[in-house]
Amino acid sequence: MKYVRQFLIILLVTCAGEILYYLLPLPVPASIYGLVLMLVLLITHVIPLDAVEKTGDFLVEAMPVMFIPAGVGLLVSWTDLKNILVPVLVITPGVTLFVMIVTGKVSDLVLQTTGRKSETGTENTGNVQGARVTSGENISNMRAVNGDDVSDNRAMEGNRDSVVTGQQTKMGGTE
Repeated sequence: MKYVRQFLIILLVTCAGEILYYLLPLPVPASIYGLVLMLVLLITHVIPLDAVEKTGDFLVEAMPVMFIPAGVGLLVSWTDLKNILVPVLVITPGVTLFVMIVTGKVSDLVLQTTGRKSETGTENTGNVQGARVTSGENISNMRAVNGDDVSDNRAMEGNRDSVVTGQQTKMGGTE
C-alpha cells in the first residue's frame, strides 16, 4: 500500500504539470512542469522525500525499459532517417561531448559553491566512513575532514573474499 500511495503522489504532481501546461502559454513540455513542481515541493518539504523515495527509486531502476519504444520508433522510421543519417552521425557525438563538458563544469561550479572541491581538489566535507581503498593505501591514516576515524574499514588489496579464492582470509594472507 505504501508504494501505491507514493505512486499516487507522483501521478498527482504529474497531473498538476499537465494542468500547468494547458494554463500557461509557454513552450515548455508538461513533463518539465511536473518535474519542476516536484522539485519545488521536495525542496520546500511540502512533500517529504520519504513520501516518494521508494517508488522514485523503482522508477529510476525501470527507466531503461522505457527506452524500448523509442528504439522501436527509430526502426519504424528508418526510411526517413536514412536520408539524414550522415548529419545525425556527425552531430550526435559533438552534442554529446558538449553536454558532457557543460555538465562537468556545472558540477564543478556547484561543488565549489557548496565548499567542496572536485576529485582533483583536496578538500571534501563528506563523511568517508564505509569507503574502500583499492590502491593499498594505509587506511589507518585516513580521516574524514570532520574528524571521523575510518580505520575500521578494510583495504581491498591483500584481502581475498571466500567467493574468489574459496578460502577465508585475513588482511595479510590466508589463514
